[in-house]
Amino acid sequence: MKFWFSKGAWASKSARQKINGLSFNDIKSIAVLRHAALGDMVLTRSFLIEARKAFPDAKITLSIVSNYTRGVPEDLVDRIHIVHGSDNRGVSISERYQRIKQLGHHDFIFDLASTNRSYLTCLLNPAILKFGFPYRWSKARLFYDVAINRSDLDFEVCDMIKMLNTLGIKTAYPHVYNMPGLALQRDKPYIVYFIGASTPDKCWPADRFTQLLKLMSQDYPDHDHLVLEGIKEWENADRILDPVRSIKNTGVIQSDNINDTVSLLKGADLVVSNDTGIRHLAIVSETPTVGIFYKDPFRYWPRYDIHDVAIPDESGTASVEVVRNACLRLLKAGGRSGH
Repeated sequence: MKFWFSKGAWASKSARQKINGLSFNDIKSIAVLRHAALGDMVLTRSFLIEARKAFPDAKITLSIVSNYTRGVPEDLVDRIHIVHGSDNRGVSISERYQRIKQLGHHDFIFDLASTNRSYLTCLLNPAILKFGFPYRWSKARLFYDVAINRSDLDFEVCDMIKMLNTLGIKTAYPHVYNMPGLALQRDKPYIVYFIGASTPDKCWPADRFTQLLKLMSQDYPDHDHLVLEGIKEWENADRILDPVRSIKNTGVIQSDNINDTVSLLKGADLVVSNDTGIRHLAIVSETPTVGIFYKDPFRYWPRYDIHDVAIPDESGTASVEVVRNACLRLLKAGGRSGH
């Protein structure tokens, strides 16, 4: 094996010496650290698929955190390692350290989190080589043997995949996710609008969603326009739908679990969503998306044909016309046919 870069990544002197003595067949165990919530978790599927192709004989362990277990890609790994999270505040420091060290020795560790918890996991567990993508190069030298130059201007999955590219591994683009689940079948084609987000300040204003529904229901009268509710108070659909109750092809839809949500998203012709895990679920379901962002739009925007983002204007929120135009462009392009 060897490293296939001269710029844009970093490797320690010892890593450059070790890599020359390794072959792909030597790699028998890989640990992937992904201490992240649902949306970021499902995006990991692409990395795991490519790692499995590159190292078919390796056992893959995925390290996650206890308060983020939704959407874990158990179908793509051999073992799950769970460290204590914020739902285990009463656990002692010694117990936390013991659990972290249960990850054990691996040939390669790939840190796809770059958090304080994942840094500690790297420090406490041995490996031939440790890969990461911290924002600061100083942390690269502290915690890793090989590091990628991470940027908020790149889709995060691309930066994760670059860790494999440093080894000369050819990877697919557009990314492959192989998300399990069957598309929901309805009498009419439909578009899903997800109005929620982790915090109210990440939600597009209700009146703009209402205005978009009015326009899109006229643009596509043969589609159902379904507002997907979240579980938080600010994710209730009433404030969006009350002004358009008279429009017959608009309505609300609810989904109580990930499997049903994936089915709903897979069956949609388009998903319009705030910056949230629902949009990431749509991405891995290979459904066209329009993301509405307040910041960091490029970090979560796959640059292939079936996805678009609406970037904020001077008022701090994207205009209705910008979002509508993005929706019309993707629908007219034929959606998945452009993938």
